[in-house]
Amino acid sequence: MAIAAVRAATSADVAEIVRIQGDTWEAAYSAFVPAEALAQLRGPGARAAWTAAVESGDGHVLVATEGEWTVGFCAAAAALPPEGATAPEQAWGEIGALLVEPRWGRRGHAGRLLATAAEHLRGAGALYGLAWVPEPDEASRRFYARAGWEADGGVRGLDTGAGTLREIRLTGSLDLKLD
Repeated sequence: MAIAAVRAATSADVAEIVRIQGDTWEAAYSAFVPAEALAQLRGPGARAAWTAAVESGDGHVLVATEGEWTVGFCAAAAALPPEGATAPEQAWGEIGALLVEPRWGRRGHAGRLLATAAEHLRGAGALYGLAWVPEPDEASRRFYARAGWEADGGVRGLDTGAGTLREIRLTGSLDLKLD
């Protein structure tokens, strides 16, 4: 079996990040997101955004590897506290994206990505995390629940160009309970 690892993303990883995001969203959300919106995830705007995120140093973009293959990625950064939170503002971090290519799923990559992102966020002073997940994405909701994160009642709409995809906010401690 190949060695699995998580490391900081570099500019050389951007093409794989874009490919994985496009492939994963297509597999998971094609019933909820129009093809035109999914195509934008592979376009020049997506490449530019990921290049800027990787090179900015403002957050943490990580990639999961298995052997020579890049199999997933995670983007995390400081976040404003959710409405009604009692923890101080600097105590929050956000998982902006956490995706593992479907064919590499159920091998621990998502857990390693989340644990590494949580470690980075804790190192920056955050105690709690949040993530937005499309409401129909039960697999991601179960994954975060295993880490001890729960829906806190926050919702928002993601404009898909042909409607709105409802997302729910999950929150929890960055002292993860991954099993």
